[in-house]
Amino acid sequence: MRPTQTLLGGGGGAPLGKHNHFLGGWGNFGGMKQKGIISYGISPNRQNPLAGTAHDAVFNTFRRFSSQFLYWAPSLVAGYYIMNWAVERNEYLNSKAGRAEFGGQEE
Repeated sequence: MRPTQTLLGGGGGAPLGKHNHFLGGWGNFGGMKQKGIISYGISPNRQNPLAGTAHDAVFNTFRRFSSQFLYWAPSLVAGYYIMNWAVERNEYLNSKAGRAEFGGQEE
């Protein structure tokens, strides 16, 4: 027994397409040449890929922050005050005055 041979771009025993024509390998599909396709390019030394990034980063960050601020700020403030109250309450309950006031009670 022989192992199956890999199908290369030659199209020898490759499967045929819709119209009994081998389409070709990846990047080399058969068919007519394309017409009317225009592509433009610019020299690599004429490109400026970082043009305006510092300016856009500052103002885009401010725009995004200001649009989301009212969604998370109230819960952050509420969480801070609740945690602050809980810490103060815990310190009071574990102080001499708190144990004297609530010493015999179960909470």
